[in-house]
Amino acid sequence: MLSGRIYDELRDAILRGDFAPGDALKPQELAGAHGVSLAVVREALVRLVGDGLADRLTNRGFAVPLQSDRRWQDLVEARCTVEVATLRLAIERGDLDWEARVRATHHRLARTPAFDGSQITAEWSRAHRDFHRALLEGSGNTVLLETFDRMWLAGELVRRWSIDRAPIRDYLGEHRAIEEATLARDADVAASLLTRHLTRTVDTLD
Repeated sequence: MLSGRIYDELRDAILRGDFAPGDALKPQELAGAHGVSLAVVREALVRLVGDGLADRLTNRGFAVPLQSDRRWQDLVEARCTVEVATLRLAIERGDLDWEARVRATHHRLARTPAFDGSQITAEWSRAHRDFHRALLEGSGNTVLLETFDRMWLAGELVRRWSIDRAPIRDYLGEHRAIEEATLARDADVAASLLTRHLTRTVDTLD
């Protein structure tokens, strides 16, 4: 579907930083640049608004969100609430197949190069999401997992914005510690580590 392709291209451009925070996303210009109709671009932009990667401004079209917006604090609060509760359920309910998925996705994440120059690789981004989702899948709660899916892209945007601002972080160590506590079925430690992991990213934004 054409609007799906344009959505993918605009999503990737925003996540790469091709547009700065606050930049206007002008449907007419984007339609010309991508060789598609205005309706196709508008449909893609509406999807981006739903994913938290664009704002719809009253009488002013669309724009990339601002870094300093209060929403990012709200987002991390929501992620901590949902993901930590879901992780606790996963630790309580998860079976051996779930443990194997957690271990396998962590192994892939640890072995996948994170950067190509200054850019985060698409492969690492996929591996990162797969690991975080695998942690929660043992819960067996599809509504909570769908909520995670809806919040992930907005969180990814914040994480990419924070790369140049954050102190050097041991991402490998953070993920390894979460994996180990999860597979040890230590819900309190795993919940604390995941909360710290999520909050450290947004703390770097103004």
